[in-house]
Amino acid sequence: MRSKSFMKLYIPIALETLCYMLAGMVDTVMLSTVGDNAVGAVGTANTYMNVFIMMFQVVSAGMIAVMTQYIGAGRNGVACQARRLGAVLNAALGILLSVFLFIFSGVVLETVGVAPLLLEDARTYLKIVGGFCFLNALIPIFSSYLRAFGHTRQPLAATLLSNGANLALNAVFLFVFHSGVAGVAAATVISRILNLVIVMAASKWLVKTEADGERLKNREVFAQIIRVGLPSALETALYNVAMTLTIRFLNQMDESGFHVTARAYAAQIANFSYCAGAALAQTNAIMTGWRIGEGDYEACDKGTKKAACIGICVAAGLETVFFLGADVLIGLLTEDAAMIRLVKTLLAIDIVLEVGRVTNLVFGQALKTSGDALFTTIIGVLFMYVCMVGGTWFFGIHLNLMAVGAYIGMAGDECVRAVFMFWRWQSGKWKAKGFIRPAE
Repeated sequence: MRSKSFMKLYIPIALETLCYMLAGMVDTVMLSTVGDNAVGAVGTANTYMNVFIMMFQVVSAGMIAVMTQYIGAGRNGVACQARRLGAVLNAALGILLSVFLFIFSGVVLETVGVAPLLLEDARTYLKIVGGFCFLNALIPIFSSYLRAFGHTRQPLAATLLSNGANLALNAVFLFVFHSGVAGVAAATVISRILNLVIVMAASKWLVKTEADGERLKNREVFAQIIRVGLPSALETALYNVAMTLTIRFLNQMDESGFHVTARAYAAQIANFSYCAGAALAQTNAIMTGWRIGEGDYEACDKGTKKAACIGICVAAGLETVFFLGADVLIGLLTEDAAMIRLVKTLLAIDIVLEVGRVTNLVFGQALKTSGDALFTTIIGVLFMYVCMVGGTWFFGIHLNLMAVGAYIGMAGDECVRAVFMFWRWQSGKWKAKGFIRPAE
């Protein structure tokens, strides 16, 4: 488990993340046969739903940090205890949010001011997928548990199978039953149920920690989870609120939803670059937790800086390729010439955005896993509202750059935060933030 190399962990995680992104891409491509408004509606609904489901990060983000450090220290029983606490808490929260989104999906979308032409489809999607968002609460718990113990192929297999089911069901619901957005939402829910069943079964069969009788008091483990999870979740939730405000500004730019839809297309293409950086950050975070548990801080420092350098090169390279091939890629999604021109411009700005984002992800995730989560939250909250929200208003509405202005603001947010994350890591203060003291 702890002897696994970086690449043996990274490749399955990268493929799993890519498959997750492909699921969204497949939905977008298939929905484009229904119309651009359907694409914009689902993209908008997902953005707002993420504001709610990011509350699950309170437990899952903290759980990963706690598990990997105790696994690194050879105390697997405590890691198992952290997973059990995480599953119970997230299940309870997930059920409450599922009921809320099922009943109040329309109220939520009307409150945030969704473009009128997108409202009905967005409500349908949010009601169905949001009504089963407890699946989003539990899948990360069991997938992270497997990855923390070095079992990365099983979450990948679960994602592959669920994506295959999603693709097949999308085809059936769209082209046989002509169910439109409701059919895509139903396919998404069914595929997530399959994913959850697989990772739960794999966790039961592969991770045997019952023989390790060591346990801490539940409140002690819970406090450690919250110490990382609460700031991490707050940062993620506020990021999604900031993105919601950004999308609202985009909605105000035109009643047709043109700029929101352009942003949805650009985001789907850029997700291929994002998934490589996100996988690097996840892999490095796991190894960071193991190494902190072992007390090997030098390996933590070198590994994290290496991961960041790789991520920057990959992000810049992929985004450049996407920009150069933008006419072909976007042409697969829409035939609207104005839409193609706008999305291509957004992809050019996204080169800078993704370089900043991958740097922010790698160093930010490593800081959180070390236990130094409060700093990342403070910096994140400050600049996402100053740069992303404020920048979208200033460049997009005040200077009338529309979606281009929004992307300038988002790129500024990621790049400024990346500088602060690197500076904090370089300071070495994270070395004193671990859960396991030398005396232990």
